[in-house]
Amino acid sequence: MSPDNAQTARPTLRERRRAVAVQEIVSAAEAHIAEDGPHGLSLRAVARSLGMTVQALYHYFPSRDDLVTALITKAYDDLADAVQQATEIAPEDPDLPGLVVAAEGYRRWAIDHPERFQLLYGTPLRHYHAPVDGPTTEANRRMSAVFERELFGGFTRAQLAAADVRSLSPEFLVHLEHMAPSDGLALPPAATALLLSVWGYVHGMVVLEVFGHTGFLGVHQAELYRMAMRNLYEDVHRRVPGPGAA
Repeated sequence: MSPDNAQTARPTLRERRRAVAVQEIVSAAEAHIAEDGPHGLSLRAVARSLGMTVQALYHYFPSRDDLVTALITKAYDDLADAVQQATEIAPEDPDLPGLVVAAEGYRRWAIDHPERFQLLYGTPLRHYHAPVDGPTTEANRRMSAVFERELFGGFTRAQLAAADVRSLSPEFLVHLEHMAPSDGLALPPAATALLLSVWGYVHGMVVLEVFGHTGFLGVHQAELYRMAMRNLYEDVHRRVPGPGAA
């Protein structure tokens, strides 16, 4: 068999059956999380719901951490897909900045999947440690790239490097400069600082809502969120100089 044929060969029957079984286990685990929350996840209960033994489940996921990693990775991927898809649909307001559209896609997914959102950003599961630079990290970076594009699209690197972040210490900017290569960030330190700040606002308001801290606002939570995201976008863009600025 030629290398080209080997690359395009269909998965074997065993591989296809394994893929189906893995998907069924992940779906069952997601259902348990939706019912009992992330901390109620039980491998024994997942196995029982599928009519299999825990020992059989370990054949597909050798440990609880392996299953949790798969669940977190899929949640990040689904969230990133929701954010990306939101930016691909024309908003009802043509003047709505792409960052606001992406942020609202993030908020909708979190509200629609609160237990899975808590798996990502709630109290960490006891004794679980995500693999360093593993699939969970890669999935998170994919979502970050969407926000980076919607926030800074159209600016040159020189403009982003000259962004007004005078309130930050030189030591912190140096730290960001050294952090960027290892964390996959290609932005200048000033832009990295702004992106991290934006992320704090985008995410923080959603956390307050998902965890029930802004319920007193009722249906107006969406309106407040849109206003905050617009203001955030405009503030960041005021800090980036125009073309040719010193």
